[in-house]
Amino acid sequence: MKIHEYQARDLLAAYNIPVPAGELITAADQATQAYKTIADSQESTLAVVKAQVFAGGRGKAGFVKLVNTPEEAHEAAKFMFSNKMVSAQTDADGLDVNKVLMAAGVDIADREPGKPDEYYLAITTDRNTRQNTLIASREGGVEIEQVAHDTPERIIKQPLHPILGLQPYQARDVAFALGFKGKQINQAVKIMLNLAKLYTDKDCSIAEINPLIVTPPTTAHPDGQVIAIDAKFNFDDNALFRHKDIAALFDPTEENPAEVRAEKMGLTYIALDGNIGCLVNGAGLAMATMDTIKLFDGEPANFLDVGGSATEEAVTEAFRIILSDKAVNGILVNIFGGIMRCDIIAQGIVNAAKEIGFSIPLVVRLEGTNVDAGRKILEQAAADLPTLQSASDLGDAAQKVVAAVG
Repeated sequence: MKIHEYQARDLLAAYNIPVPAGELITAADQATQAYKTIADSQESTLAVVKAQVFAGGRGKAGFVKLVNTPEEAHEAAKFMFSNKMVSAQTDADGLDVNKVLMAAGVDIADREPGKPDEYYLAITTDRNTRQNTLIASREGGVEIEQVAHDTPERIIKQPLHPILGLQPYQARDVAFALGFKGKQINQAVKIMLNLAKLYTDKDCSIAEINPLIVTPPTTAHPDGQVIAIDAKFNFDDNALFRHKDIAALFDPTEENPAEVRAEKMGLTYIALDGNIGCLVNGAGLAMATMDTIKLFDGEPANFLDVGGSATEEAVTEAFRIILSDKAVNGILVNIFGGIMRCDIIAQGIVNAAKEIGFSIPLVVRLEGTNVDAGRKILEQAAADLPTLQSASDLGDAAQKVVAAVG
């Protein structure tokens, strides 16, 4: 599960990681008051208006704007609420903006002339070492994947102990390696340790601060302050049952509506770009089904796992979800009857297909318990469902559906 930047900032603040003040707005006419509140909380008039969407590239797309007056804040918010954001991480249609963050502007010290003092900091699981790992770089504010590809020597990795977690000496080693100086070191160490605790406490799959910045020196802070000004969190969906506070942050408006419908029915659905819908029981079998469709030059339109004991109601809803994708012009059903018998599954498929009314090819492959009885049900239903075809195995099913959709 993903959350918005404004929610991520609240999480950081709850774990004593310093972030600039901010206010969420949901309409342009709230921008003026939000700006005044932010401006009154600091000595500077600088504020930043940031669209809250689940996609990167906001700055280049014009959906992160620096403002210095209430009028500028209102115009920036009005633009964002009135236009879809299109970036390298969205499709051509772009994303609607339903929420905007008004945040205090922060001056960033120069590491060297023309080079802002920005860092990257994250914790995630390293699949190669099978350990949670702190990842850090002096190249903050940019795509870390590009940095890792072009200059991997600029990426610092520090494995976390599976029981003890990140240790203070490890955080200090990373702080020195990043080039923090004076009182910045203890500030950076505290942020790393708190981020590691947050990552573990909330069952994150990634906890990322980008950029982590250093402010210019002041009388109160002669070495500057280390502050997080943007963050991203993903959470393990399988652990949300024990984090009601995190689950409550879910924003359905930022998700594919079909995927939200599927989740409510206990189905696992992910939309893809092809034209052959897939209805399968079991994640591994679903992956094998998509691979086989590709093998015969077809393009799967989705991943859909109805589970090992799918009900007729769930199968019917699964068909409706698949057909809500206008690109779908054929469906492959691939069911292995283990816990659920094939004859019961077949009758459920037939009943669902009759209720919905199919006008596109429907190819069904059954295997497992009572498979002969299940296939007989499909054969008998063929007269009422002219688009229905039965297949003997997965390869046969994939070839038939690919041929049927042309």
